[in-house]
Amino acid sequence: MRGLGARIDGDDGSGGPRRRTLKAASITAVAVLAAVAVLLTACSTGGTGSRDEGDARTDEVASAGPVPTSPSPSSSGQMPAKRVDPIALIKADPKIGSRMKDDLKPCVADQYPVDTSYGNLTNGTSPDVVVNVMTCGDAVGIGTFVYRENGDGYKNVYMVEDAAVYATIDRGDLVVTKQVYAKGDPVAYPSGEDVITYRWSGNKFTQHDWVHNDYSRAVGDGGLDVPPTPEPSGS
Repeated sequence: MRGLGARIDGDDGSGGPRRRTLKAASITAVAVLAAVAVLLTACSTGGTGSRDEGDARTDEVASAGPVPTSPSPSSSGQMPAKRVDPIALIKADPKIGSRMKDDLKPCVADQYPVDTSYGNLTNGTSPDVVVNVMTCGDAVGIGTFVYRENGDGYKNVYMVEDAAVYATIDRGDLVVTKQVYAKGDPVAYPSGEDVITYRWSGNKFTQHDWVHNDYSRAVGDGGLDVPPTPEPSGS
């Protein structure tokens, strides 16, 4: 542009050279615009332009397949939470003895000593129910009952009425823990425990695993007899 201005300023005033210079400038400007247009067209359609890069990224996403979505609870096999009245189940259960039913009373107000768990144990369409009945004073288990949905009600498919028993659901298995007491053991400090794992097979639970643990009597107040400390001599 500076060169173009110099030629214009150098005109002798006759008009001829000035017109030739302006005409040349117009031709040059048109040529520049045409070159820019060609360059932009090449960038948009050529082999190394931005559109090619965009197409490459699109191809990569397409080859990777659709983006997976998080499964909904219904598609993941999760069972709906269906709550039951465990006290009503036990009271109406013909397999449970009258002593258990009579002893099952609230500890405080309307709070019963009952723990209830829900989970898939029998591969049914609804969650199975595990009910643990305990004593009010020291929360020692005295009965474990498993219920499976049966039509409009529930059926007792497993039960243990015994002291110091408690059942849990562990990844589809029924795990029953029974405290083992030796002669003279206090209720709070058993000598050991049996841990029995059951799995549903056909229409009943079968034993799958068994573990026995012996507790240390050297910790806490396990009833370990320790000789009295002798009095210091010379006192």
